[in-house]
Amino acid sequence: MLDRALIRENLDLVEERLKTKSFKLDREEFLGLDQEERSVRREWEELRALRNSTSDEIAELKKQGQAAGHKIKQMKQVSAGIKKLDEQVKMLNTRIGELLALIPNLPHESVPVGPDESSNTLVRTVGEPPQFDFPIKDHVELGANLGILDLERASKIAGARFANYYGAGALLERALMNFMLHVHTREHSYLEILPPFMANRSSFFGTGNLPKFEAELFHVEGTDYFLVPTAEVPVTNVFAGEILAEENLPLSFVSSTPCFRSEAGSYGQDTKGLIRQHQFNKVELVKFCRPDDSYKQLEELTSHAEEILRRLELPYRVVTLSTGDMSFSAAKTYDLEVWIPSQNRYREISSCSNFEDFQARRANIRCKTSGSRRTRFVHTLNGSGLAVGRTWLALMENFQEEAGTVRIPEVLRPWMYGMEHLTGQPFMLS
Repeated sequence: MLDRALIRENLDLVEERLKTKSFKLDREEFLGLDQEERSVRREWEELRALRNSTSDEIAELKKQGQAAGHKIKQMKQVSAGIKKLDEQVKMLNTRIGELLALIPNLPHESVPVGPDESSNTLVRTVGEPPQFDFPIKDHVELGANLGILDLERASKIAGARFANYYGAGALLERALMNFMLHVHTREHSYLEILPPFMANRSSFFGTGNLPKFEAELFHVEGTDYFLVPTAEVPVTNVFAGEILAEENLPLSFVSSTPCFRSEAGSYGQDTKGLIRQHQFNKVELVKFCRPDDSYKQLEELTSHAEEILRRLELPYRVVTLSTGDMSFSAAKTYDLEVWIPSQNRYREISSCSNFEDFQARRANIRCKTSGSRRTRFVHTLNGSGLAVGRTWLALMENFQEEAGTVRIPEVLRPWMYGMEHLTGQPFMLS
C-alpha cells in the first residue's frame, strides 16, 4: 500500500508513474476524501482539546466549592460532538483505505517503461540451448512414454491441470525440492520454514493478493481461508503487526510448499502439460530487510535463484520486467526464464521482486534500532528458488536422449539414489 502522504505531496509524479502500470489514479476522489478526513480530524482534535481543558476547569471549580453545572452541560455537548466526529473519521478512513488498497505499487526508477513483456530488457543469458540431432519430444510425451507422468488419470481425480507422477517421476520432483532446499539453507543461509498451506483474508491483503485478485484464488467455502498460491503469502505474514530489531535484519526464509492457482485466462501451449497447473510445488525465498538495503538484497536473492539453474546445467536468461509487465505489488522484478526446447523459447521459472515497503504497510511490519522509539516499515522481497514443476519439465526436455531416456544432471544424482538416467516405470507402461 502506498503512503497516503506520499501521494498527496507528489500527486503529479505518482499519477504519472502509475500510468506506466496502466493504472489511472482518481485524483479528485483521493484529494476529496483526503481533505475531508483531515478537516474532520482537525475538528475532532480541537474538541478533544476543549474537553480536556473543560475537565480541568470542572475539577478546579469543584475544588473551590463552586458550581460547575454549566461546564458539565458543556462537557456533555462536546463529548457528543467528539463521538459523532469519531464515527466520521472512521468512515472516511475506511473509504480511503479501500481506495489505497486498489492502487498498485510504484515502479522503481530503474524499471524500463513499457506496456507489456515486449518492453522487458535482457540482463544476461547463461548457457546455450542444446542442439539435438533427432526429433525432440515435449515433456508430456517423454513422461508418458517413460510411465512417470500421467495427466489423463489425474483428470479423473480432479479435472484438467493436475498431474500424477509415478516412480522416478515422483522421485525427481522430490529430489529437486530437496536439492533446492539444501543449497538455500546450507550454502545461502536461509532459514527453512514450513508454513500453513491456507491463509486468511488479512494475510492475503498483506501481500497484495486481496482484494483485487480474489477471482484467481481457491477459496475454502464457508471459511475465511484461501489456499496459498505461493509461500510468499504465509511467510511474509509471519511478522504481520510486529516490530523487528534492525540489527537482526536481513531475515531470509526458504519454504517448500504446494501452490494452488485458478490460472484463469491461460490458453494455448500453457494449458498442455506442466506449464500452468492448478497445483504445483515451489521453493520460495522471502527476505525482510532495511529500506536502504533492499536493492542489494534483490541482487543477492536473484543470484541465489540463478545458482540452482547453473548447477542443474539448464540454459536460462534474466530479464528486467517493464512497468506494464510487473505485478501489482512489485517495485522491481527480475524474471529468470529457462529454455524449453519443445517451445523453442525461454519461459519464466522464477520472478524475483522487491516490494519496498508496499507489503509491509499492508501487513504493518516495522523495524527499529535498539534504544530508539522511531520505527519505519521494512522492505520485503521474494522469489522462486525455483518453481519445481517447471524445473522438472525443463530437465526432461533439455536432457532428453534419442532413445527416449533422460539424462540426470550430475549434481542431482545423489538426490536420485545415484540414478544417472530416467529409463521408465515398467508397471505404468503396460
